[in-house]
Amino acid sequence: MTDSDEWKIVLIDDEEGIRRVMAITLADAGYHVLSSGNGPDGIRLCTKHAPQIVITDIRMPGMNGLEVLATLKKSNPEIEVIVITAFGDISTAIRALQLDASDFITKPVNDKALDLALKRARERFLSRRQLKDYTSLLENENARTAHELIKSVNFRNNLIENSLDGIMGCNSSGTIIIFNKSLEKMLGFTRKDVLHQMTFGQFLDASAEKIFRQKLARSEFSGKNRLFLHETAMRCQSGVQVPVQLSAIVLFENGSEDGMVCFIRDLREIHTLEGEIKNQARTLHQDKMRSLGRLSASMVHEINNPLAGILTYTRLMRRLLDDGPLPAKQIERFRQHLKLMESETIRCSGIVSNLLTFSRRTTPSKQPVQIEELLDRSILLSRHKLMLSHIKLTTDIKTRIPLLEADFNQLQQCVINLIFNAIDAMPEGGDLFLGGHHDPDKNLVCITVRDSGTGISPENMPRIFEPFFTTKKEGYGVGLGLSILYGIVENNNGEVVVDSRPGEGAAFVLEFKL
Repeated sequence: MTDSDEWKIVLIDDEEGIRRVMAITLADAGYHVLSSGNGPDGIRLCTKHAPQIVITDIRMPGMNGLEVLATLKKSNPEIEVIVITAFGDISTAIRALQLDASDFITKPVNDKALDLALKRARERFLSRRQLKDYTSLLENENARTAHELIKSVNFRNNLIENSLDGIMGCNSSGTIIIFNKSLEKMLGFTRKDVLHQMTFGQFLDASAEKIFRQKLARSEFSGKNRLFLHETAMRCQSGVQVPVQLSAIVLFENGSEDGMVCFIRDLREIHTLEGEIKNQARTLHQDKMRSLGRLSASMVHEINNPLAGILTYTRLMRRLLDDGPLPAKQIERFRQHLKLMESETIRCSGIVSNLLTFSRRTTPSKQPVQIEELLDRSILLSRHKLMLSHIKLTTDIKTRIPLLEADFNQLQQCVINLIFNAIDAMPEGGDLFLGGHHDPDKNLVCITVRDSGTGISPENMPRIFEPFFTTKKEGYGVGLGLSILYGIVENNNGEVVVDSRPGEGAAFVLEFKL
């Protein structure tokens, strides 16, 4: 197959709008596109039409993208699968790469990223096809002339040299006799330095080589004298250890060990992605701490008021006791004072408890979330801030909303973030609406935050979810809040719908699929 031949793509995504837009983009680029809204139908399309490339979303109801990837690779290892992931879901993308996905792209899909991923997928597919053709040639064809033999050898060398993965071959003594271009680029050594000069053991430290040899010799790791996707580190020319994924097979000739061939994949990019996951978690917590700081400033006043009342009643009751035994009428007043003190103490406890819960750094965990409780807690934390900012809060939180499988702490961070953005948009005060309801027709749980503030201009609307984009004055925000919110909502199987006009306020609706 050449670039001029027809490339068929099966596109699998449960979002009809995304499928339609991507299908048009791919068709304009010259691909023949078939699309499906779920995993099983997409697999049936692949069985019927035999595409070279599949593009699948990770998060889909029923059969998810990883299951689609595993099923396709089991039935047809040659097929190239590109996965689509959301912000904050990089760990799943790494798992997809480990399952031999050719690449991943993140939502919203960037045309350049999509084009690059497709280019890599085509190169991998052609390399696999050439390897298969070459193996078939060796098995089924008898090279009868010197010309055919030379042509066969040249094909093999060309295949090795143009492999995307590093290929290293050793003879029976461990001396390197094959070292392709990808390995030169990966490890920094030239073939002149390596071929017939270095041994396999010089690329691993002693303990790593010992573990590798032990696993290679044992049968539980892909079979005796075979090792598949072993993670280790290899020394590069500068002495730095490069993390790699190493597959190896021992070669035999007439029953005797004749050497070994290794296929090596650079893991630095995957490890970089793992670092990005940690950075995302750190950014989420920093954003939460900024919100907590603003909450705390107003909570000081709200807690001081009930504490002052408790202190006043305590002094009054002590003075009454100092006057002597209490008559029946005074005892009743005592009970009233104690009831008020109990009520105010519970109020303070609730405020402090919610602040501590909100500030706690937790591992993302999806569990059943009650929307009424989520919004009530958010209101409790932000009520005093709204009062100080002269903002009237109205609510419409329906009862019996179905439980939502999501991360409670992260969703609370989103709601608090939207409330604070609304406060900033109403510097002279205004009206804020907070609502929660279930849409049975669309099977959605919806959270609405609507303000009567300055609104969002049409030119800024397309950029509001971009990291570091902000319309606030310097020192009043770094522009990460809505970007983080967008990632959290997508990671919890939802999307953000925005409606705003300048001078007429803004409405943010968080829609979550059940």
